Amino acid sequence: MATAKELRKNVSAEVKAERARRKERTREIRALPATERAAAKAADQRAKKEAKQARKLAIRTMAKDDKRAAKRHDKLFKRIWKRPRRIITWAIVLCLLGLGIYSIAPYAGDYMSLMGLKIVSETPEGDAARANGAVIAEELSDEGIVLLKNADGPLPLIDGKINVFGYAAYNIRYGGSGSGGADASSAIDLFTGLKNAGVSFNETLDAFYRAQEDLSQKGSSNGLISVIVTMIGKKATDEPAIDYLTDDVIAQAKEYSNTALVVIGSDGVEATDFTQDALALTKNRTDLFDKICANFENVIVVVNAGNAMELGFLEQYPSIKAALWIGTPGPKGCNSLGNILAGAVNPSGRLTDTYAYDAGSSPASVNFGDYKYDNIKGMSFINYNEGIYVGYRYYETRYQGDEEGYKAAVQFPFGYGLSYTAFDWKVSDFTYEDTSVNVSVAVTNTGDMAGKDVVEVYFSAPYQADGIEKSAIELAGYAKTNLLAPGESQTVTVTFPLRDLSSYDMTKEQAYVLDAGDYAIKVGRNVHDIVDEKTLTVPETVVYKTDDTTGTQIENLFGYGDGGLTYLSRNDWAGTYPNNDSLSHTAPQAVLDGAAAQKPAVDNSAVPVTGAENGIQLADLKGLDYDDPKWQAYLEQFTVDELKEVFVNAAYRTVPVERLGLPQTILLDGPAGLNSLFSKVSAMSYPTEVVIASTWNDELTYRFGEAVGAEANAYGVSVWYAPAMNLHRTPQGGRNFEYFSEDPLLSGKISAGMVSGAQSKHVLVTIKHFLLNDQETNARSGIYVWANEQAIRELYLRPFEIAVKEGKASGAMSSFVHIGYKWCGGNPELLENVLRGEWGFQGFVTTDAVLGKFMDANLALHYGNDLMLAVMPTNNRRYLNELYAEDPASVTKGLQACIHNFCFALVNGTDLS
Repeated sequence: MATAKELRKNVSAEVKAERARRKERTREIRALPATERAAAKAADQRAKKEAKQARKLAIRTMAKDDKRAAKRHDKLFKRIWKRPRRIITWAIVLCLLGLGIYSIAPYAGDYMSLMGLKIVSETPEGDAARANGAVIAEELSDEGIVLLKNADGPLPLIDGKINVFGYAAYNIRYGGSGSGGADASSAIDLFTGLKNAGVSFNETLDAFYRAQEDLSQKGSSNGLISVIVTMIGKKATDEPAIDYLTDDVIAQAKEYSNTALVVIGSDGVEATDFTQDALALTKNRTDLFDKICANFENVIVVVNAGNAMELGFLEQYPSIKAALWIGTPGPKGCNSLGNILAGAVNPSGRLTDTYAYDAGSSPASVNFGDYKYDNIKGMSFINYNEGIYVGYRYYETRYQGDEEGYKAAVQFPFGYGLSYTAFDWKVSDFTYEDTSVNVSVAVTNTGDMAGKDVVEVYFSAPYQADGIEKSAIELAGYAKTNLLAPGESQTVTVTFPLRDLSSYDMTKEQAYVLDAGDYAIKVGRNVHDIVDEKTLTVPETVVYKTDDTTGTQIENLFGYGDGGLTYLSRNDWAGTYPNNDSLSHTAPQAVLDGAAAQKPAVDNSAVPVTGAENGIQLADLKGLDYDDPKWQAYLEQFTVDELKEVFVNAAYRTVPVERLGLPQTILLDGPAGLNSLFSKVSAMSYPTEVVIASTWNDELTYRFGEAVGAEANAYGVSVWYAPAMNLHRTPQGGRNFEYFSEDPLLSGKISAGMVSGAQSKHVLVTIKHFLLNDQETNARSGIYVWANEQAIRELYLRPFEIAVKEGKASGAMSSFVHIGYKWCGGNPELLENVLRGEWGFQGFVTTDAVLGKFMDANLALHYGNDLMLAVMPTNNRRYLNELYAEDPASVTKGLQACIHNFCFALVNGTDLS
């Protein structure tokens, strides 16, 4: 009889084989015509039932000992089969308990309510939407992959034969993990992608790798499971000691081909950040490159990472002739990679970040990570001393006029990317008027292969010592060409407002200022490779004191978040560069006072009417102005309890009030495709946002939004928790894969396409995480971020502003973060003054997942946050009841305003079905 250990091993292998069989069967069924799928599924269900009955009958006829062993086997099989769901369930519970937020007993009902959330995705409409999504996913990875190096032109492959080395090739990171993850169960692996493209690989070497016992093939995971795994310190094996690659293995590979392909990767996951070491080659990876580069003439490197890794090694080995960055490219990414290697697709992606030789060389990296206050328990902070000098804004300004220093610091500039063909540019038109600038560029394909090109337009503003801080160069706009055949030309035009050349003056004008002087308008292949330049002269300084959309007065609003820090200035690099030698860990009094000090005064006026019978249904309000009196009459029909419940219980689904025509709505993550922690969803997954942004293709990202919107329609989903729009403040950000770029304009333009595309399908979005959620360390404990007004406005607010003004975003998700001492979800300056006041936003705001008392429901309902994403809302129900008993007028007014915002977005942005 097998030992317990042997039995577990054998049964685990059976479970693995059965999962693989079912996965393959699912693929077979999806490939069938829609008219045949239902019959195939029904036949499978009958066969499953018959097999179960046959197994029961067989056990009945067994001898006693055999019967006991069979039952033991089946029980263990069932337990191992269900283990992933149990792990996710308990991971969520233990995560909440571990954070000290909840004890389990009072909240079981809350949790089980969400576990009962059912989403029907296996329908003909769902199948059609996923099929369309699959096409878009591959287009995104086709255009998002970046060619970094192609010395002597080894790509595209001529003979199409390669050796594939490295454990990472068997553990492709299709996406990140957490809410920004997506289902990778149907992903095409690297070797299938190569086969599909007609690229031959060494199958003997492949079989050797697959025989390695410690080879991990985990791929990406959606939901919290990878978050929990990371938090407890477990991760997939990347590259073991080099001893496994024996001389015989290398000899066989050399005989097969003199070309080697090596994959390196890194895992991005919600709730944790990277160390600088994690972005560099490990010793084992270095040993791998030493061996491969010593034995093969042509080495191709594939960088499978959502973060900007240190890639200096690409220049250290003469054998490394080519390199491709694929990011985290989604389930179709390896198809795209295979086609690019084979030459069927010409790479046209451009980097959205600066790749420095030293990932920690930016000033923002000095203040990144774990900083705790020492006079208050459990509170953390971070100082944005670098001000506006983030990413290329630092490197291009710091090394202006010092080309040797720049080349020593920066390997690949922002906007960089190569092609298999060549393009000639000519600025055919340059005009500017009182309000806009137009740059037209004629692009001609002068090579011998069809391809797309990206025209990037930058500007350099006049700078005065001791004046407003300004980057030496900033992105103003961009345009991507169509697929141009050899010899074909296309003229693209980049238009941007003259106002975009202004800078925020936080010390004198408290407004945007366009200084008098000469502005250089630069047309570049990247931020550092300028092809042509024109001069625009502003004769007199212009001060923009009102918002360009609403006309609302602009003024400093975030002075309390400044922290009295010394901020980096290009006028004194050495004297203002961040230095933590004298860093204070003493929390200021405003932090010690907490949310209680921000509590609104008691409202002694009359309590608003509730529970009225006015005969108005939500659908009756469609198209009415936000301030139409009929809205107030509708809101007065809600009872106090109904108002409370809609507000406080809004995690992944909202509470319906059917008598008033308010339906339940389903709200799902995430930026790489719809997914749910609490129910199975068969949805298409897509490349992550860093790859999407690397397309530099606004039209394609609009179609991506449309594709997700179509899926949402098919599955009955009303709200998409996306896009995620925080900046890559440093390369170490754990969710950089889930965010677009280090640049706010690019982030805003790409997100605006996603937003408008999804909303064209009558799906609401939540642009997130509003605001300053640029690192994962301590974020969920409500980290206190100190930053100056200019940086907040020019960098961190800017992507959201574009998504609201150009994309017409219907929703937002506030972040865990405190700006200074004010939590973003209860911050009137952020949610009322800027979002709704300056920008004219007419939509709803939800919190991020409620993970602590700092996410104060009282501040939320009074200061512009309309829904609480509370997985376990019991505590907030009690708190809300206490608040109402103390101040019924103010709480009722606040709740009515919250439900007004949500219902306004819902009735005007969805079909209410």
